[in-house]
Amino acid sequence: MHTAPRVVIVGAGFAGLETAFTLHAHLGDRARLLLIADQRDFVFKPNSIYLPFGGDEEKLHVPLTDAAVRRGIDLIRGSLARVDTEANRIKLTDGTLEHYDHLVLATGAAMRPEEVPGLAEYARTIWTPEQMRELGDELERLQGDVEARQTKHVLFLMPPGNKCAGPLYEIAFMAETWLRRHHLRDRVCLTFTTFEAHFIQAFGPGIHKLVAEEFHDRGINGYTHHAVTRVDGGEVHYANGTSRTYDLLVAFPPYTAAVDYPTLPTDDRGFLLTEPDTRRVRGTDNVYAPGDSGDFPVKQAFLAFLQADAVADDIAARIDPAAVKHPRRFEPVSMCVMEMLDKAAFAQVPLETTGDAAAPVRVDADADDDYLVGVSPLWRLGKKALGVYLPQQFHAGRPFHGGLPWHAMELGLKGMSKALASAVKE
Repeated sequence: MHTAPRVVIVGAGFAGLETAFTLHAHLGDRARLLLIADQRDFVFKPNSIYLPFGGDEEKLHVPLTDAAVRRGIDLIRGSLARVDTEANRIKLTDGTLEHYDHLVLATGAAMRPEEVPGLAEYARTIWTPEQMRELGDELERLQGDVEARQTKHVLFLMPPGNKCAGPLYEIAFMAETWLRRHHLRDRVCLTFTTFEAHFIQAFGPGIHKLVAEEFHDRGINGYTHHAVTRVDGGEVHYANGTSRTYDLLVAFPPYTAAVDYPTLPTDDRGFLLTEPDTRRVRGTDNVYAPGDSGDFPVKQAFLAFLQADAVADDIAARIDPAAVKHPRRFEPVSMCVMEMLDKAAFAQVPLETTGDAAAPVRVDADADDDYLVGVSPLWRLGKKALGVYLPQQFHAGRPFHGGLPWHAMELGLKGMSKALASAVKE
């Protein structure tokens, strides 16, 4: 009796769910899909930036069981312990063994604040919804102190090893707008320091110029080439010999792989080494690593979707060549909307890797008119629309790039891009 190939997907974040739902769309019951998740819900982390300013966390959660049932995907709770590529099986931390014909390792990234002495002890770090709520509590305390006529200094810190700079910039801009709206801005000094050579370095000169202008207009002191070496209570020290004081320190810690892979090839931070086009793990025939678990230098949701689509297409075409006649390959184009509470910035950035550890990605030299940057209050509507669209897609068991809803969203984004963004000429 013929048995449908078994695809095991470990991880239920952006890359894992996009892979699972795209595979189902391609193959239906011609493949058996097993999704292994360590949490009950998918959490839409990009919109956790609203939590410190009164946002509703419930809207960020998508129950995984509902989506899996809708698409006939087997779902189990568990965490990965080991991959045995010779036996084509994995072991979970509870001892469970699962066989696979194709394996997708979408286990994501984790934060490692302890890399910087003192960062975990003294900084309010951002990553999880819980940490975002704690930052909200800190801002409330700050508000009380400033209303009592105290002057305060908030320092935003981007350390080396971080792979997704955007959210900390968003928090800085949103905090400035929030302080202004509460008539507290003139008694709070805001400073942003980053190890990068340019603001949001991966996204090129267009976004650097936009951020620098916003910092200037908002009175935020912004400094590049500031690689933190140590954090003390009330003071941050940098490799360039300078130090800066703070009352509240907000940091986005260094990234590391969320799971150790002793049997597979990894880089110095534990991320799986992959073939660029397919995200197949090097030296394997049927193991893939889309999204944050892989070695692409920028960790971002939209890039994770593109990687997951390439993985799903490659697997589907190998199982049934008729299902996907022209498999998509991973072409790194970042698309993001950066919230500021009073307006938002948009960037579409075709990327290419460089092989340079100090600047591992850059704007694609052939980007031409595809490198777009813009800022407008209307982009906030785009951010809100994405925050509604993606959870609805995943709740229905549909991929981000899937069905009529995606075509409508894509049309809207293209229309806004044409009207509210312009090509960057280097």
